[in-house]
Amino acid sequence: MGKKTNKSDTTPSGLILLHKRPGVTSFDALRDIKRALGTGKAGHTGTLDKFAEGLLLVLTGRALKLSQWFTHCDKQYEGVMRFGDETDTLDPEGAVIASAPLPDRDAVESALAQFRGDIEQAPPAYSAIHIDGERASALARRGDAPAMRKRPVTIYRLELLSWEPPHAKIFVHCSSGTYIRSLARDIALATGSRAYLTALTRTHVAGFKLEDAGTVSSEQLAVSSEQLAVSSERGGVSLIPISKYIFECLNITWLEISPQDAAKIRNGKPLENVLHNVLHNVLQNVIALFSGDELIAVIERHNNEWKYGYVYARD
Repeated sequence: MGKKTNKSDTTPSGLILLHKRPGVTSFDALRDIKRALGTGKAGHTGTLDKFAEGLLLVLTGRALKLSQWFTHCDKQYEGVMRFGDETDTLDPEGAVIASAPLPDRDAVESALAQFRGDIEQAPPAYSAIHIDGERASALARRGDAPAMRKRPVTIYRLELLSWEPPHAKIFVHCSSGTYIRSLARDIALATGSRAYLTALTRTHVAGFKLEDAGTVSSEQLAVSSEQLAVSSERGGVSLIPISKYIFECLNITWLEISPQDAAKIRNGKPLENVLHNVLHNVLQNVIALFSGDELIAVIERHNNEWKYGYVYARD
């Protein structure tokens, strides 16, 4: 019997900064990446609505095991609100369910101030949130729109970029889990009006920027995974190896360890025994360990005890 091939050995691993275009679902955008790589081992770390565009972080190969450290990042958006009407989906794809008079600029500015900082937000009924094992959007499309529980989110910055009635362009810097569609709805209600988003662009995820992202062209879909890297001047995507730079963008501290300690960590030795001198003065609760340019592991502190998150060098 021949030796069974482990696909994870040949699937390229790393991060892709993908510019998702409007009119394409995040699932379809990811499918294009999988076709370009010739593998199913790829996943995005935060969906974008079909009508929206912007930055998607895509992890491939064994880097998928690092997803948990990418999914809770803060994000930045630019969105266009259309005042006067509200749709059931809170975006241009829905049906109008309510109308109200337009506010003036002062009312909009005053409303924005109410939503800066820590707030409670009810997600849209048309969303990917699971309720009793089923997506809220599926329930809503059947006419069983669920009552969406409010949950805490943080709005770090919220600014009015332009006001051309009935449209307002806004900038939002927010925590993970924030729905900009819901934010637009709530801002409008605070002005005594109604609104929905007509456009939305995600410009940043943590320290990653949309300007550094590329698209997958039909030309790239025909090439092999070894040829995936394309010059940014051509607007294509590049597979970025997991590096110290990536963890800096995630605002996660990295530490350099010796090859000897790296070998011990690969073998699962107790962290306190291997790195007690290094970890004693660390304030962060998540650390990436590197030996040279190689990621060895991500470790976490729970109840003041260091534990393995994922040993990247073992796979």
